[in-house]
Amino acid sequence: MTVQHPQPPVTVRTFAQRFSATRRGARLARLLAAHQFTVWGIPRGTAVFDAAVLAVAELAANAVLHGRVPGRDFELVLVYDGGGGVLRVEVSDTHPGRPLPLVCAEAGSEEERGRGLLLVEAVADRWGMRERCGPGKTVWAEIAL
Repeated sequence: MTVQHPQPPVTVRTFAQRFSATRRGARLARLLAAHQFTVWGIPRGTAVFDAAVLAVAELAANAVLHGRVPGRDFELVLVYDGGGGVLRVEVSDTHPGRPLPLVCAEAGSEEERGRGLLLVEAVADRWGMRERCGPGKTVWAEIAL
């Protein structure tokens, strides 16, 4: 006779979607991510929700502006790890270039662009970049729940 053990609750949830490397694709990535966060029970207007949506918006915009390869999409992966207490945002593109955050001296300039990774760094608990299978890279950010 086998003993039945209750299954632990699922604490990791994943959402993955590819988007066209266009401004419209970046906007759709942000909107779908915001919807997914509410589905996972992260209320709109909370610090976690706002930080995660901002991270998606900036990383998707970077994929479109700096990581665009004609004819190639970018991918958004969201991971909700309730047991680990972290929300992870990953954006992958096929461009071989690596992200370069602004240095402090440049951040004070009057340029309207180039602060995306500084914003991600400000709202995320951790962020970084890794190689991906195939061409390109994945830029990720983690926000504590």
